[in-house]
Amino acid sequence: MRRKGNLPEKNCVECQRPFTWRKKWARCWDQVRYCSERCRRSAKQPYPKVPASMYQASKHL
Repeated sequence: MRRKGNLPEKNCVECQRPFTWRKKWARCWDQVRYCSERCRRSAKQPYPKVPASMYQASKHL
């Protein structure tokens, strides 16, 4: 059994946020690129992406 502090971590290709290993990704962890279904879907959208820095700044308003 793994402890939560020892789980592998990656950064999402879309939003650049860190996310940790999940049991459902055990067999395909090397292929996992996105932290969520939302990020995976938004990566396929043709419109320009909003930089993560703008998202963080608007969050504090």
